[in-house]
Amino acid sequence: MRHAETVTFGGSGLDRAAELRGDMEELTRAIERDGACAVLFWRGKPLVEGGGLDRLVRLDLDHPVLAEADGAPVLLGREEGRLVFAHDLSSWAPEDLDDSQLDRFLDPTEQRHPALAQSMAFAKLRRIMSGLSPRDAELAATGKAVLGWHLSHRFCARCGAESEMAQSGWQRVCGACGGHHFPRTDPVVIMLITRGNRVLLGRSPGWPEGMYSLLAGFIEPGETMEAAVRREVFEETAVRVGEVGYLASQPWAFPASLMMGCRGEALSDEITIDPHEIEDAQWFTREDILRAFAKEHPFLAPARQGAIAQFLLRNWLADTLD
Repeated sequence: MRHAETVTFGGSGLDRAAELRGDMEELTRAIERDGACAVLFWRGKPLVEGGGLDRLVRLDLDHPVLAEADGAPVLLGREEGRLVFAHDLSSWAPEDLDDSQLDRFLDPTEQRHPALAQSMAFAKLRRIMSGLSPRDAELAATGKAVLGWHLSHRFCARCGAESEMAQSGWQRVCGACGGHHFPRTDPVVIMLITRGNRVLLGRSPGWPEGMYSLLAGFIEPGETMEAAVRREVFEETAVRVGEVGYLASQPWAFPASLMMGCRGEALSDEITIDPHEIEDAQWFTREDILRAFAKEHPFLAPARQGAIAQFLLRNWLADTLD
């Protein structure tokens, strides 16, 4: 796809300043010479502002709230010459916090820290992602994914000892066995499976009512993308897939995947779902998808704006997949 990188979380062209990650002296000089700022996260939620919570907040490194941050920051990159770091404030406990809301598919709650302006709030990235600029979206997705990896990978996978952050947050090193560990990204195929004028969509238990999306699944060791597409579609729906091609990719920090968008041609029609994998799957026509995007379909609500599934469906409707 010629415009593949216009997908949410793509196309920002962030300079990740990787050459500075292991050079603390040069990193310090760069901060003193060019300045630096911090983006802040609370339990994976980025700090944003604006009427639509559509701008990622950048704080000066001497802001008092950063004294409450957990652990060392992660270097995200360089923006207009200035370095950008991600800080985690997850140890802060907001008053009257309702933990049950945090696990919802689309957590509607916002958390405001008393040391920050009331116009600033921590909000769930899945909820606000489509309103962010490409640069803010890339910084938010990168910070959320890397900080989440540090939280879930504190201990060495080789010997079990607690490891330490290194390389400005892009590595963990075990002092007990010398093991080196790097942020994990899980490859996932998400596929636009068509047969004539129809597209195959499915839904998982727990999704909002009426929401359907493209089928998706993790790539297994020793497997190509093409093989993963055919296997996952058959496992979930018993539909056979023939020719498969790559379209676009999207970093997906929920928690840490790379969604590889593919298209495939179905060789069969009949659907038999695996109830352990999905709740339902159906064929929908182009007219169905158009009505759903216009909010005129009796029940269908396609994947949310910002997800690569909706990006691929819109390009399928517009005949701009090439």
